[in-house]
Amino acid sequence: MNMSLLELWETMGWFARGVIVVLLFMSVYVAAVAIRKGLQLRRSRKATLEFSPLFGRALQSREFAAARELVERYEDSHLAASLRRVFASAKFRDARGDFSGAEIASVQRTAELGALEQVAQLRRGLGVLATTGATAPFVGLLGTVVGVVNAFSGMALAGGGGIAAISAGIAEALVATAIGLLVAIPAVWLYNYFTNRIEFISMELNYAAEELVDFLAGPLEPQAFERRETASEGERVVAGRPAPAY
Repeated sequence: MNMSLLELWETMGWFARGVIVVLLFMSVYVAAVAIRKGLQLRRSRKATLEFSPLFGRALQSREFAAARELVERYEDSHLAASLRRVFASAKFRDARGDFSGAEIASVQRTAELGALEQVAQLRRGLGVLATTGATAPFVGLLGTVVGVVNAFSGMALAGGGGIAAISAGIAEALVATAIGLLVAIPAVWLYNYFTNRIEFISMELNYAAEELVDFLAGPLEPQAFERRETASEGERVVAGRPAPAY
């Protein structure tokens, strides 16, 4: 006997229905977080690609006022956001000459703090994906266990019957496990994908902070903060160092 999902839903008990509703809610929540995080990373990448060469040229010309203006203008760029505190400090507002060792050390600490804050902001919401991926199979399994118990209890109350008497109940129970897996697998994939991208961004921010400190301590090449595509190897150069592509 073949039963459609609608027929299974109609024969389900209140507990199994509750489990499936919870799983569907989790799937919708995961989709919402994934879409928001994907759009956030896309905007950040696009803004950073525009910001980096302009910022590099401003620093090369020692136009700190222009560099500060660029940092404030590109609000969506993760690189600009990590440097915003640095260029908001008083030493950059009136900078005309060389920086002392104490000032360079302060810039380094501020840039590193900005990078940590930006990575923490980008990671916000990933806990939902991790929690869903870890718990959804068990939520589905709970529905399965209760469904199987109900199926055998019904057979016992009926006073007999073979596998045909409980097949519908077991099928109903196994649907919960299947839905739990369908929710968990994409959540784990998305969590790993976004974690990988944010790790690359974290490396990029650390490189940028190091290059800024190197620039203040001594001259850099004009392309220090520019991103460029290497035609032969197909890799992007970030802050004067090769960085993995997104």
